[in-house]
Amino acid sequence: MDEVAARAGVSRTAASRVINNVPHVSAAKRAAVERAVRELGYVPNPTARALATRRAGSVVLAVSSEEPGLFADPFFAEVTVGVSSFLDRTDLELVLLLADTPRGKERLRRILSSHRTDGLMLMAVRGDDPLGRLAEETDLPVVFGGLPMTGTPRWYVDADNRGGARLAVEHLVRDGRRNLAMITGQVDLQAAVAREQGFREALLLTGLTPAGVAPGGFTQAGGEAAMERLLADRPDIDGVFAANDDMALGALRALRRHGRRVPEDVAVVGFDDLASALYADPPLTTVHQPVRALGLELARMLAAVIEGQDPSPLVLPTRLTVRESAPPVSG
Repeated sequence: MDEVAARAGVSRTAASRVINNVPHVSAAKRAAVERAVRELGYVPNPTARALATRRAGSVVLAVSSEEPGLFADPFFAEVTVGVSSFLDRTDLELVLLLADTPRGKERLRRILSSHRTDGLMLMAVRGDDPLGRLAEETDLPVVFGGLPMTGTPRWYVDADNRGGARLAVEHLVRDGRRNLAMITGQVDLQAAVAREQGFREALLLTGLTPAGVAPGGFTQAGGEAAMERLLADRPDIDGVFAANDDMALGALRALRRHGRRVPEDVAVVGFDDLASALYADPPLTTVHQPVRALGLELARMLAAVIEGQDPSPLVLPTRLTVRESAPPVSG
């Protein structure tokens, strides 16, 4: 550090502030220190830094999902990209932990109890998930990605799931659809519950009753099987809202197999607006939630808490992206 300061022609304090990415350093001094760092090949010692700052220099993103499911789901990939994009602006390193198994949960417990991280981001916490109890027990900052099933945590980032579901139903009703069904997600996830609430609320306001509700587990195969059950019970279904895009893609396959034209016979709306929605056949009308922004704000909130701030919870807005599976309403 002394050599860097001498090469840059600044004080050791100024050099330390630049290297630790502390604000309120002049642009000229910052440029001089960064140039000296490059020229000298200076690399901070993480152990020494941890001892000096009493911080681990890392944060954990823990996801309650098994490995195959996680990496097959573009939603979590987008969240992780968002988290990483913010942490790139800081000195915090990201530790990704899959905590669906007892071993994964025990590993997280050890990390938290030994303070080998500065904070925790939790995703996909289910109703009876031990992750929620771990979050309550630790004295480290914890930010939730999405609300848990019970209680309201101090810090969380979520999307407007109920409002988004209402947008989907309102669009289908404006298009003249009257026999509307829903394919729901996992019943122990708050996002799935909120989207079903939004679906039912919107129908109630229009004086309609659901033509059917079937669980799809947030997977394409689950969505396809749910669509099969709905068609068997109510062949007159003319509109479907699926609680995520994967289930909507499965519904499209089932409808095609039964000779139902989309959108002429049955209109379909999903939720997420991931890349797969654009390349569906036909391209999928879906509720857009800012998934990458959710990850970014999750990391931003945790970094703020680590710095001693007390940010307010954040609910990100959703909007409808209209494509061919439920086209714009004419007139």
